[in-house]
Amino acid sequence: MNLNEITYVDWQLKLNEIGGIAQGVDDINQCIAIIITTRKGTDPHRPTFGSDVYKYVDYPVNEAKPNIIRETIDAIALWETRIKVNSVIVNIENEHINIKIQWKLKENSTTGTANINL
Repeated sequence: MNLNEITYVDWQLKLNEIGGIAQGVDDINQCIAIIITTRKGTDPHRPTFGSDVYKYVDYPVNEAKPNIIRETIDAIALWETRIKVNSVIVNIENEHINIKIQWKLKENSTTGTANINL
């Protein structure tokens, strides 16, 4: 990791990649993934941080999808204020849940897509 390579104000170490840096769109996508995959109540200093998407894993698909979408939008609105969510698509196949979040940066026209697998 070379600090001279960092070109954004907002950046973080990349998860699961030693020495990697997440910045720009990658930083936001990583923040979204952390928010959605963190269960509420597991961060002792921020007990409301995260989402409750895991509550709906064993629900029937027609009940799980709208609840997962709602939980995703609510959690991102609360914890990732740099973006506006354009759409959330949930695909459920057997035991696999994929959440696709399309977003737009509030301050300019930058867009991105975060894919989260549960």
